[in-house]
Amino acid sequence: MYKLVTFIAILALTALACGFNVDLPQAPQPGPEVTDDIRVDYPDAEEVNLKLSFGAGELDLAPGAEALVDGTATYNYEDFKPEIVEDGGDVEVKMGNVEFSGIPSFDELKNEWDFKLGAEPMSLRIDAGAYDGTYELGGLALSNLTIQDGAANVELAFSEPNLTEMSTFRYSTGASDVSMTGLANANFSIFDFASGAGDYTLDFSGELQRDASIKIETGLSNIIIVVPDGVNAIVTVEGGLSNVSAGSGWSRSGDTYKQEGEGPTLTFVIEMGAGNLTLTR
Repeated sequence: MYKLVTFIAILALTALACGFNVDLPQAPQPGPEVTDDIRVDYPDAEEVNLKLSFGAGELDLAPGAEALVDGTATYNYEDFKPEIVEDGGDVEVKMGNVEFSGIPSFDELKNEWDFKLGAEPMSLRIDAGAYDGTYELGGLALSNLTIQDGAANVELAFSEPNLTEMSTFRYSTGASDVSMTGLANANFSIFDFASGAGDYTLDFSGELQRDASIKIETGLSNIIIVVPDGVNAIVTVEGGLSNVSAGSGWSRSGDTYKQEGEGPTLTFVIEMGAGNLTLTR
């Protein structure tokens, strides 16, 4: 988040140095800190789709709610006030309609969501910008999971098994630092991960209940893939410009790496323009 603000500031200063007159509107000023209680009951619908639309700040998610969503939103800028939109089984909790025309000082602005989610089946989507995210999703019942964010710092965990089969897990991010653990517990059939430059750790520990396919598309980045000892895994690397380091237990044939094990199989296709890929356990 701070890198983004710094980059915008540099562009503004460069324009001034080149002789342009740049009129910057006054940046938003922080006000009194407010904490709102956020509670959303389950809609009366066969299928529940929850969407969390979040901009900059800190977003924490964990299981443990009796409702669909239960928690707090703390902010010191009025336009950050969350809104709740419900349409049948579709529920969205979104940050207020904020458009920064100037260069906001995020050192002074505060925006924090601390939510617990309920354990009844649902599809979850998270749309966010430049932010810090901490997600504990173990013990939920997620039929689908989609996360799309910008320059983010995210720690995601499935410390316990997902309570239902997940069809698809999609994660798309910009230049970020993302760590995910317990991914076998997510119980997905398909996992699509797309990223820009950054550092990424994908740990497939947990209870693997069925075969799963993982596709990873990334640019110049460092990726660590953790597959526990004894789990069948096949990794095919495409792109040709990446540096691959495979630890003990992995065999190689051309651009394909294998780890022998028992039970279901993780099948990876990794398209990597450049960077470093580490396979470990």
